[in-house]
Amino acid sequence: MATVTQSPPPQSPPPRSPSPEPAPQVKPPRKRGRRTPYLLLLPGLLWLFVFFALPVVYQASTSVQTGSLEEGYEVTWHFATYWDALSAYWPQFVRSVFYAASATVLCLVLGYPLAYLIAFRAGRWRNLIMVLVIAPFFASFLIRTLAWKTILADGGPVVGILNTLHVLDVTSWLGWTAGDRVLATPLAVVCGLTYNFLPFMILPLYTSLERIDPRLHEAANDLYAKPSTTFRRVTLPLSMPGVVSGTLLTFIPATGDYINADLLGSTDTRMIGNVIQTQFLRILDYPTAAALSFILMAAILFAVTFYIRKSGTEDLV
Repeated sequence: MATVTQSPPPQSPPPRSPSPEPAPQVKPPRKRGRRTPYLLLLPGLLWLFVFFALPVVYQASTSVQTGSLEEGYEVTWHFATYWDALSAYWPQFVRSVFYAASATVLCLVLGYPLAYLIAFRAGRWRNLIMVLVIAPFFASFLIRTLAWKTILADGGPVVGILNTLHVLDVTSWLGWTAGDRVLATPLAVVCGLTYNFLPFMILPLYTSLERIDPRLHEAANDLYAKPSTTFRRVTLPLSMPGVVSGTLLTFIPATGDYINADLLGSTDTRMIGNVIQTQFLRILDYPTAAALSFILMAAILFAVTFYIRKSGTEDLV
């Protein structure tokens, strides 16, 4: 008797998992979007090229020319103009650096306490003090400088107070003034530079000080640090970007300034900016003027690079 084997019942196929939906296709960014940043930079780059790069190249070619205004100038690669200009006017270079450095130090001494006051102690008066700081910008540079001729006039109240305090005796001994006279002396030029460029020192200092987290001062107080220690270990190091920026914004334009020396000084206080102006506009010796300009630019560039490296900070405000 044959046995009949029963086949297992057919199994139903396992349910299929739903197929994943295809990921949406991301369109590649359009090329126009990539070009947008460059298009936005284009006007600024064109401005720098037309009004900075081209004049610099033109002045560079002028500095190596020979000739005269009547006969015309020709590029002859006469590099001796640089040495002749430097050997003839090196006292004005030294004087310009000295005046600019003195004004920068005075701006730092006067501006740091004021910036500290605005950042931490001004309270509701902060906006008013800031307006007073930038108020000199509402008048032209020339008017502000001419005002100092009245302030420092002979027989005026300022000169009278300095005479009463015997300050002019000391400044005369140092060679900064001439007897009872302040105008047409180095002191008048430095005072004008200090006043005109003081806002350029205060604003970066205030910006740097205002960024300091107040909790750092609270932590220093919790650790029983003296106010002088807190300033030396916390405030001053964190404000160094503002110090570096302020000193650069003050020293660089003060070195090439000529208005203060022209209106408040004399022939003995002429700066290199006065020499360049005279060579360009009066003597019409364009190669010498261009050479002096490049020597001044190279000296400032070298000094600024050295100063930034020695300052120990690259986070400029």
